[in-house]
Amino acid sequence: MNIHTPAAKLVKNDAATKPTRAEAEAAVRTMLRWAGEDPEREGLLDTPARVVRSYEEFFKGYGEDPVAVLARTFEEIEGYDEMVVLRDIRVESHCEHHMVPIIGRAHVAYLPNTRVVGISKLARVVDAYAHRFQIQEKLTAQIANTINDVLQPRGVAVMIEANHQCMSTRGVHKPGASMITSRMLGAFRDDPSTRKEFLSIVSQRVCSSVEA
Repeated sequence: MNIHTPAAKLVKNDAATKPTRAEAEAAVRTMLRWAGEDPEREGLLDTPARVVRSYEEFFKGYGEDPVAVLARTFEEIEGYDEMVVLRDIRVESHCEHHMVPIIGRAHVAYLPNTRVVGISKLARVVDAYAHRFQIQEKLTAQIANTINDVLQPRGVAVMIEANHQCMSTRGVHKPGASMITSRMLGAFRDDPSTRKEFLSIVSQRVCSSVEA
């Protein structure tokens, strides 16, 4: 999916073509055999069912609509027009290339125009996109674009800092390396002082908040 595609056009799972639970568990048994294991031994008998249940949790974002999450807003803000920042939102996602975890933190900010949204909704938007197969660049853009499209604020800023196990536990084996991505829209892109204020708020966390 193009990162600029409106959230309302996200492809949903088709119940008619989605594999059954039994088929998913059979696929896990196949992978166990491919790895050299015996899926019938005692310690692995329940593993396929456990893996499928885990996947339901890991990828629940496919069943969530980020636009609907932001639908309820509040207009009685007494003229508040300063930055709203939600910092250190834990990110738990999975690399779409290797299907291994991406763990980190997101910082989200927006400049209200005429309405605000409950802060828990910002975290839920992050989760809805993170609980899918992702690359960090796309995840960052999806969060920012959706907040911008739905709330229509004067600006949106999203920064994500994360560790990728596809880099730390395989391939180049570089544990501790973190990736930082950002997307700035509206005033955060056009006004250097606004961008600087956001970065100053989150910068003290950039080097310390990523969890391996």
